Amino acid sequence: MQALYLTSSLRKLEQQHASEPLMERAGHAVATLARTLLAEGHNRILVVAGPGNNGGDAFVAARYLKAWWHEVTMVFAGQRASLPPDAAHAYDGWLECGGEVLNTWPETGAWQLAIDGLFGIGLKRPLTGEMADLVARINALSLPVLAIDIPSGLAADTGVILGTAVRATHTITFLGRKPGLYTLDGPDHAGKVHVDLLGLPPLPEADGTLLDAPFTLPARRRLNSHKGSNGSAGVIGGAASMTGAALLTARAALLLGAGRVYAGLLDPAAPALDAEYPELMLRDADQLPTVHALAVGPGMGRSPQAYAALQQALANPAPLVLDADALNLLAADADLQHRLAERAPGSVVITPHPGEAATLLATDTASLQADRIASARALAVRYQAIALLKGCGTVVATPDGRWWINASGNPGLGSAGMGDTLTGIIVALAAQGLPLLESTLLAAYLHGAAADAAVAHGQGPVGLTATEVMLSARRLLNRWLSTAHA
Repeated sequence: MQALYLTSSLRKLEQQHASEPLMERAGHAVATLARTLLAEGHNRILVVAGPGNNGGDAFVAARYLKAWWHEVTMVFAGQRASLPPDAAHAYDGWLECGGEVLNTWPETGAWQLAIDGLFGIGLKRPLTGEMADLVARINALSLPVLAIDIPSGLAADTGVILGTAVRATHTITFLGRKPGLYTLDGPDHAGKVHVDLLGLPPLPEADGTLLDAPFTLPARRRLNSHKGSNGSAGVIGGAASMTGAALLTARAALLLGAGRVYAGLLDPAAPALDAEYPELMLRDADQLPTVHALAVGPGMGRSPQAYAALQQALANPAPLVLDADALNLLAADADLQHRLAERAPGSVVITPHPGEAATLLATDTASLQADRIASARALAVRYQAIALLKGCGTVVATPDGRWWINASGNPGLGSAGMGDTLTGIIVALAAQGLPLLESTLLAAYLHGAAADAAVAHGQGPVGLTATEVMLSARRLLNRWLSTAHA
C-alpha cells in the first residue's frame, strides 16, 4: 500500500526544504520522463507553462529537453513580472539557453508529446476564459500528455474538476501521492501516475493510504478442516421482486470461502432453493441460525418486516455489514441509530453508494461527492462504524480518522448487482475470521481487482456482470493465497 498526502502536509514539507533546489529537480524529473514517453525518432514537444511554480517546473523541463536536442515549443500563459522568484529564474534560464516564449497558441505544430505545466496543487478556483481555452486545446491534441504534479484543473485533495481539467495520459507527481489522483474524476484525468520524491525523505506520517495490493489475507486453511472451520455467513434481504440482490450477496459469500451461507429472505413467496447454487441454505428472514458474520440490506425494501429484521440484526453481536435499504432505514430512524451506537466498536461496516451516503449525512449527492474523503470520515464518525463509500476510488474510513482509497476497478463495475457482490465478499471474509476492517479493505481491493482481471480476459468492461466478478474474485483470492502460503 502507498501513502497519500493532502496539500497541507506537502506544503509543510516544501517549507521545511525551501533552501533546496526543488524546482530544478522537478523540471529534470519531468524532462527525464518525457524522453521515455517519446516514440523512437520523435523529438518535438509542446510545453504549456502557467503563471505559478508549476509553470516554473515546465520552464526547467523545457531547458533540459532543449539541451538534449529536442525541439521544444513553449507557450506561456502569464507575465514574467508576476511569476514567483523561482519560476521567474526558470523563465530566464529558458531564455538564456536560446528558448523562445509564445504568449498565444501556435497556429501550427507537429508535436509528438505535450507537457501540461499550467497549474499545480495550489489551484483553488475554477478555470475560465483563456486558461479554460488552453485546457481545451491541450485536450484536443491527439498526443500523449504529461501533466506536471497534477493535471491542471484537478483538485489535488478531492479529485473534483475545477471548471475544466487536462486529460493526461501520464502524471508525474512530486513529494508524494495526492488523493485527488485516485478518486472521483482523478483517474479519468491523471492517466498513469509516476511519483518522484525530488530527493527528499517521505513524510513520516501519511494522511491516508492507497489500496493497491492485497495487504492482508485470510489464514491458511489446515488440511484437517471442515465447513464449520471456515465460518458461517448470513444474508438478510430479498423482499418481493428483489430476491436476486440477496441471492447475489449469498452466492458471493459462498464463492469467497464461507463454510456455510444462509440467506434469510423477506419475500414470503421466495423459492426454497437456489437452483444455480443449491449449496445455499434459504430461510425466512427471522429464522436464521447463529452465524459468524451477517450482511443486511440487499433487496430488503423498507417494509415493517424489513425494519424488524434490521432491529434484530443490530442486536446480533456478530460482525455486521449494512448495505442498500438497511442504510435508508437507518438514516430515517433515531432508534436504529441508537441501537447501532450501542454496538461494540469496529463491529459494523456501512457500504453506501453516494446517494445513500448523502441520505445518511442529510445532504445532497453533489455536496457529498465534492469531498469524498471528508464525507467518508463524517459517515464513520456519525455512525461509529467503518464506512465504505462506493464510487470511482472507493473510500474506506474509520471513526478514529484513518482513511484509504481503493485503486483497483474499472467501469465494468457500473452495473446492477456489483454492490451486492461486494457485500458478499466482505461478509465471507469476516465469517472466516478476518477482522472486519481488514475484511472491508481486502474486499474493496479484491472486488476491483477481480473486475480488472475479468476485463483482461475479455469479459468487459461493457457487459461485465456481478456473477462474472464474483467468479473472478474467487480465482484471484485463491491465487493470492497460493502465492502467500507457498
